[in-house]
Amino acid sequence: MPTSFGFTKVAEGSKQALVDDVFHKVADRYDLMNDMMSGGMHRVWKDAMVSFLAPPRADKSGWKLLDVAGGTGDIATRVVNRSNETVSAVVCDINESMLGVGRDRAAKAGLSKLITFSQGNAEDLPFPDKSFDAYTIAFGIRNVPDIPKALREARRVLKRGGRFLCLEFSEVDVPLLDKVYDTFSFNAIPVMGKWVTGDGDPYQYLVESIRKFPSQERFAEMVREAGFERVTYRNYSGGIAALHSGWKF
Repeated sequence: MPTSFGFTKVAEGSKQALVDDVFHKVADRYDLMNDMMSGGMHRVWKDAMVSFLAPPRADKSGWKLLDVAGGTGDIATRVVNRSNETVSAVVCDINESMLGVGRDRAAKAGLSKLITFSQGNAEDLPFPDKSFDAYTIAFGIRNVPDIPKALREARRVLKRGGRFLCLEFSEVDVPLLDKVYDTFSFNAIPVMGKWVTGDGDPYQYLVESIRKFPSQERFAEMVREAGFERVTYRNYSGGIAALHSGWKF
């Protein structure tokens, strides 16, 4: 993954800048991008992720979420709303364009006091140890060059008893669906991306990056290797996406 920009092999240390450029280009149309890549199902999967997290309601303990690579605030907004606006969230993203979209959305929703935005790298989070009760990352970890390092950082910033949840496009495990999905992904998504935004290259990368991401079993093992316990995953829509869960004890 550190030298894989989709199917293109790049020099070590150069991937992050290339990924940043992709998300600068798609920031204003990020939800549309996910709609195109998932047929709109990303919204259902994200709701399921938040339900599985089950943030506390009427909480007075200061429960706090860190959502990484979530610049638009999509997950953080869902979590805060699910809690009846009793918890807080920090959104951390390396891409300032994505963060700008998130700040605007939070302000329009009247959630600026509960959701804050911080620019930072998933591999070197700008937060102290044991700062958060939960860590989420949705459709972002496959874009991180050093995934094991990011997983160790996730564990570092979680409190004891903290929860790690990662939602990511994954390996389809239903016969025929995998072929249909591949055909749609490689032939339709870049074309639609070019039609909608004028540039199909970011969408070509995103499609390819899904195929380079580890399988469900391998990624679950990586989460265990980072020190998490009670690691599980559940497939959504035949494995098009998977939700991984782990705990810090």
